[in-house]
Amino acid sequence: MQIAVLTFDGFNELDSFIASSILNRMRAKGWMAHIASPSETVTSMNGVMIARQKPLEFAAEADAVVIGSGIRTREIAADPAMLARIRLDPARQLIAAQCSGTLLLARLGLVGALPACTDLTTKPWVVEAGVEVIDAPFVAHGNVATAGGCMASHYLAAWMIARGGSIEDAADALHYVAPVGEKQAWIDRALGVIAPFLPAAEASAA
Repeated sequence: MQIAVLTFDGFNELDSFIASSILNRMRAKGWMAHIASPSETVTSMNGVMIARQKPLEFAAEADAVVIGSGIRTREIAADPAMLARIRLDPARQLIAAQCSGTLLLARLGLVGALPACTDLTTKPWVVEAGVEVIDAPFVAHGNVATAGGCMASHYLAAWMIARGGSIEDAADALHYVAPVGEKQAWIDRALGVIAPFLPAAEASAA
């Protein structure tokens, strides 16, 4: 399972790094999450510069894609040349977007009339793009999921692991990152959030 974590200039560190780290808990089973960016280096909203692991075009060949948020997402969403570099296929890939990443999904035509989640700052722009925004941390429709709020990263990662692996894999990954003394509570809450959006057999295992 090869995963592209789309990360642009002005990115939110919590989105890209938390999702990537949790997904890479599956490395022993052949998974690998890569930071994929349009340039060799990108700088976060707080000035952290990182080197990409894959070019943006890697999204087209990845098995799954996570689109993080950032302070320049509205600018990126209005750039036809940049959008043309992002080729996604929800029939083949698991696709997840967080916060303003939902705006990119909308501009790419992958949300349509379906309700979606985003952060409060981005909400007006997503609504302007014709998408119904719901007051929830996570929602998924088939192979496409959206989440709202920086700390919703673990919902996206858990959903992706449950879909591409198993609910047990998702619980194990969450157990590693959850706070000591609260691990089972975190696991139960996260699985409770994503379970309604999993295939019946997987959801019943939750």
